Amino acid sequence: MHANQQQVGRQPGASQPASDHQPTMTTLAPEPRVHPTASLNATRLGSWTEVGERCVLNHVELGDYSYIERDGDLMFTQVGRFTSIASSVRLNPSNHPWWRPTLHHFTYRPGKFGFISDSQAVDQDVFAWREKDRVVVGHDVWIGHGVTVLPGVHIGNGAIVGAGSVVTRDVPPYMIVVGNPARVLRPRFENSDIPERLEAVGWWHWPHALLQEHLKDFQGDALAFLDAVEAISEERG
Repeated sequence: MHANQQQVGRQPGASQPASDHQPTMTTLAPEPRVHPTASLNATRLGSWTEVGERCVLNHVELGDYSYIERDGDLMFTQVGRFTSIASSVRLNPSNHPWWRPTLHHFTYRPGKFGFISDSQAVDQDVFAWREKDRVVVGHDVWIGHGVTVLPGVHIGNGAIVGAGSVVTRDVPPYMIVVGNPARVLRPRFENSDIPERLEAVGWWHWPHALLQEHLKDFQGDALAFLDAVEAISEERG
């Protein structure tokens, strides 16, 4: 993992010839790539990760191969490997201490308003309370454009969150959720055996070379992929 990276990785380059329908793509590297307009604080980035324009990450862990498109805002969030986060996504927007007589932040940022001499002083209890309500996103999750995930929510491996959804409760693995509040639309796979088999294979933990070796298998459907890799595993004993 790489802590608090700035703009790193290779310069933009095309992995294949560009066309009218295929814009030039950025070539990634094991070192994280962070856009110069992004802001990171207390954040750890895995290998082959990318953080887009104007993203704000505060106390975030981003697993290998995961990426965040432009204008993402994440706080106190743990993201697994191979997770795709679209633009304008908000993960763990801050709760206010609703039990107090006012919701306003002068009670936990008193220095900002001149109530105490230390302009940087904050109520640590409120920030510790927020940190306990971490958002946890699994491996191989797709979070669509403009999604908001509220504090404390866990999203299981392989899940899909539809664009514009507001996620207020945990999302089961390999389910598609949509809406405000987000509700289960349907399973990602019609074949109910596929999620269990994918979990057993655990391909998201594979080394880069093995991913490359099985690229053609990944480019097919899930059932064909599983049949292929399970057969190889049996042969190797």
